[in-house]
Amino acid sequence: MTAPKKTAKSAPPAKAASPLVLVVDDFPDNRDMYMQYLEFSGLRVAEAQNGHEALQQAFALLPDLIVMDLSLPGLDGWEATRRLKADPRTRAIPVIALTGHALAGHSKGAIEAGCDAFITKPCLPERLLEEIRKMLDSRPVSRKED
Repeated sequence: MTAPKKTAKSAPPAKAASPLVLVVDDFPDNRDMYMQYLEFSGLRVAEAQNGHEALQQAFALLPDLIVMDLSLPGLDGWEATRRLKADPRTRAIPVIALTGHALAGHSKGAIEAGCDAFITKPCLPERLLEEIRKMLDSRPVSRKED
C-alpha cells in the first residue's frame, strides 16, 4: 500500500485590504454609530473629532475616503476639506460632507470647499454606507501601491 500523494497547494491569493474610511465628527455617539456600522459592513475605520485631528489622521493614514462633519469646533470641516484638497498627498481622497445644515447654500459651499458628496443629518448608517460604496466604486484604480 502506498501513501497518498501529497500535492503542493498554492496559497490563496492575498486578499486586498478593505478600504479605510476616516470618520470625522465631534459628537462621540455619532462617530461610534457610523464607525460600528461601517466596520460591521467590512470597512476599516479611523476616527477624528475635529478638523486638526482630521488633517493629522488623513496625512498619516491616507484613507480611501473621508466622512467629514462640517460643523466642527476649532478648525471646521469646511477648512479641513480645503486643506486636504490643496495638498497633493490627499487631494484625490473623496470627501463626503455630513452635516445637520440642510440649506441649499451649504451643499453648494461644501462642493466648492472640495467635498465630493453632501449628506444631511440625521442620516441612517445604511444611507451613508450606500454613498461610501458609490464613491469607492467610482474612484480610479489605486492611488498608491503598497
